[in-house]
Amino acid sequence: MTNSALAAAALADQARAWPFEQARMVVERLKKTPKEGPVVFETGYGPSGLPHIGTFGEVARTSMVRHAFRELTDDKIPTRLVAFSDDMDGFRKVPSNLPNQEMLQKALHLPLTKVPDPFGKFESFAHHNNAMLRSFLDGFGFDYEFLSSTEQYQSGAFDRTLLTMLERYDKIMAIMLPTLGPDRRATYSPFLPISPKTGRVLQVPTLARDLGAGTIVFEDEDGERIETLVTGGRVKIQWKPDWALRWTALGVDYEMAGKDLIDSVKVSSQICRALGGTPPEGFNYELFLDDNGEKISKSRGNGLTIDEWLAYANPESLSLYMFQKPKTAKRLYFDVIPKAVDEYLSFLDAWPGQTEEQRLENPVWHIHDGRPPQWGAGVTYALLLNLVSAANAETKAQLWSFIARYAPGMTPESHPLLDTLVGCALRYYEDRVKPSKVFRAATEKERAAFEDLARRFDALPADITDGETIQAEVYAVGKEHGFEPLRDWFKALYEVLFGQEQGPRFGSFAAIFGVRETSALIRKGLAGDLAKAA
Repeated sequence: MTNSALAAAALADQARAWPFEQARMVVERLKKTPKEGPVVFETGYGPSGLPHIGTFGEVARTSMVRHAFRELTDDKIPTRLVAFSDDMDGFRKVPSNLPNQEMLQKALHLPLTKVPDPFGKFESFAHHNNAMLRSFLDGFGFDYEFLSSTEQYQSGAFDRTLLTMLERYDKIMAIMLPTLGPDRRATYSPFLPISPKTGRVLQVPTLARDLGAGTIVFEDEDGERIETLVTGGRVKIQWKPDWALRWTALGVDYEMAGKDLIDSVKVSSQICRALGGTPPEGFNYELFLDDNGEKISKSRGNGLTIDEWLAYANPESLSLYMFQKPKTAKRLYFDVIPKAVDEYLSFLDAWPGQTEEQRLENPVWHIHDGRPPQWGAGVTYALLLNLVSAANAETKAQLWSFIARYAPGMTPESHPLLDTLVGCALRYYEDRVKPSKVFRAATEKERAAFEDLARRFDALPADITDGETIQAEVYAVGKEHGFEPLRDWFKALYEVLFGQEQGPRFGSFAAIFGVRETSALIRKGLAGDLAKAA
């Protein structure tokens, strides 16, 4: 290594951010058990439904750990990020939101890659959802390798491990049976044969095994006893042993999972060891909650979708939300979006003035693979929302007219992220803020302070854009009119002028909106015009 590379690796080795903590576990794993070939980071996907916000979170977080590992090893050890689709799983239930329900009912228990595509566009339902997954991941710019369970089984990639599983059948049963109820134990087998007559994935007992021939015997749906190879895609493995099969066959070194899978990880890890493999490193992340603190459920629809988040914010803000405290349950609903965007912008703002050591702790290092974009716009999402409100703006051009006056060098072309956020703020205000606004009248004490502030703004130069100078006037009015604590003064400004309890730094708002326009806004608020227009 060069001196600069050694210095960078030393800094990374001391970094406290959780992706580095996880990556160091992988480094230690390699010291104990060296391996040939690349280090494998894996995420799993069940293609019985479309990719969702949890899919994004798992791939984003795993990508962050992979990048931290590269930094720790000076990128000298090759890595793979595998997005694995369990598309050979049996089709167990028809989602109610899909077309062609009758056709899908007839396809129950077929491997997902044999279920007809209800949209009529792809070879199968799984192929449709796999295409959506790849498009989804490509849209976010993830560096990954897609693997299909069906292709892995049918190509023979899993054959060696499947034969080991057949050989160690009794060990695997000894691990699995204590985790099952009495009825399930009576019929359980890790091998799910594919019926040669119906093509269905069968949940039936294994009646006999032949290690030399590599076969099992089972009873087909019509009662006939059939002997079949366990290789070449003729069987599918039950999901906990299947997880272990995948880890062993692919040599997976790292995979995280949700807190609801803690017990499954333990069982699959035991089976992986029984197969002669080493379970991957990883951790169990907490699940998301809705605004009532209840677990988010796809069937209930009590949470945000990816499309909903991206309608109102940039994708990097969602990456930040995934980065922060992954082992803590967090509420995922519309109100968290503006805060997430502004936190992301604040981390971008901090970047230029930070040391290399500090940058490794900055979330944008992990979000942007160590190369975050320049920002420096000095505009927050909260400010944009209030600007939309005060200006009654309906188009991006209207908002950019204020921004261009505040900072003449800024254009949509020079600040594409800001342009994105301008459009997002317009949509968020219209859909999520405007319907809930509640304006109130000023008290007598507040009225006197508002009138004083309007007079002071009228006395300032009309083209002033120094937010600090304007903010000083706002502070002075609050103090001179006896507001204690001073936050009550700002709360009054927000409630009377914006119809909400919180808002951006008022001096910054007035700087971009214009002091004359702001004094006119104050007088409209005192006259009750804002409440009438709401």
